[in-house]
Amino acid sequence: MEKMEPRTLPGFMELYPHEQIEFDRIKNTIIETYKKYGFYPLDTPIIEYSDVLLAKAGGETEKQIYRFMKGENDLSLRFDLTVPLSKYVAKRHNELVFPFKRFQIGKVFRGERPQKGRYREFYQCDIDVIGDEELSIRYDAEMPSIIYDIFTKLNIGDFVIRINNRKLLSGYFNSLGLKDKITDILRIIDKIEKIGEEEVKKELAELGLNEDQIRRSLNFIKIEGTNQEIIEALKQMNIEDETFQKGIEEIESVINDLRARRITTENYEIDLTIARGLDYYTGTVYETILKDYPNLGSVCSGGRYDNLAEYYTDKKLPGVGISIGLTRLFYLLTEYNIIETDKSSPSDILIIPMCEDYEYIYEIKDLLLNLGITTNICYLDKGMKQKMKYANKLRTKYVVIIGEDEVNNNTIVLKNMYEGIQFTLNREEIMNIKETYLF
Repeated sequence: MEKMEPRTLPGFMELYPHEQIEFDRIKNTIIETYKKYGFYPLDTPIIEYSDVLLAKAGGETEKQIYRFMKGENDLSLRFDLTVPLSKYVAKRHNELVFPFKRFQIGKVFRGERPQKGRYREFYQCDIDVIGDEELSIRYDAEMPSIIYDIFTKLNIGDFVIRINNRKLLSGYFNSLGLKDKITDILRIIDKIEKIGEEEVKKELAELGLNEDQIRRSLNFIKIEGTNQEIIEALKQMNIEDETFQKGIEEIESVINDLRARRITTENYEIDLTIARGLDYYTGTVYETILKDYPNLGSVCSGGRYDNLAEYYTDKKLPGVGISIGLTRLFYLLTEYNIIETDKSSPSDILIIPMCEDYEYIYEIKDLLLNLGITTNICYLDKGMKQKMKYANKLRTKYVVIIGEDEVNNNTIVLKNMYEGIQFTLNREEIMNIKETYLF
């Protein structure tokens, strides 16, 4: 029989086992942090009716969607987790408790051209808080505190959460007489780090802004200083636009709340260049940057929006949320050697039996498991050398060797494979193995 060549579609990530371990570690850290803040888990279908999924989409999104017919049904694969959330909340509005806090981690699909760090199938890790008619600004401050918690736990380097408010930008450009061009201006400004100031000037000029408007626009987004200094500078501009004043009020409230939460001030800052090019956002916006790798761009972003489910219901459902593109983040972390996957192992300890008394071996295995230590047993019918080679291939840091002497003396031999040192432990020492020896 002719064999089929095993191959994977371009733009779909497949990891080696040791890479998957590290990927899952990051994912589980995110999940546990989301849970800690009281978010409900949610899992919506991967396949939706196309008309439901595309109710608020169009343009490039519609071109990238995976769409197909099954019988008489026009179906599509979800392209993000926000639209399914919109449908979910609109459908169950009367049964949900608001503010409704949910997290969802799942795969989404976009048929765009695959390239480095960009995939057609990828994991998103989202949280959103949805209000019924209104939503406290304090939830806007909760988002950066969650980002801070996650990236501190991931221990992947120093980071900063850049915070802005779309009302500040909209109100300011409105005061310059540019009300009809605000959406396009925000999209251009949001690209300033990618295309540079000169290109931004060029695009603003092409949009129809005069030299004075361009100069004042760039001077505005380049206001710098401490968070409080920036807020004071905004107040001293004496701009009477109502939207602008609301933006000052909201961003000051968020900064004061973060200070009350005792978030390290080095990890968040007001940055007036952050616009988040999507029309979707209407208030607070966030982008998270790894300080040592600013060229990676934002690794976590989001913001406030006025009405989550406007295409499905007349109910006003304001919300705020963030998203981590986990697949892209993992690719970047490995590509730049920020994390190491070559030492990842499926277990903390591999037991290597060198005798036939499996009752004692299983007793030690259960003891280690009860101590919260992930444990694997090597059942290879081979000698010590081959079993140790197996341990090395598994990248296991610690092995427990049990032979006749260990059974007779009620002990084990613990070996640190990375450092080449070993200890003989009695039962009392085994009970303290995690605190004393697993370093």
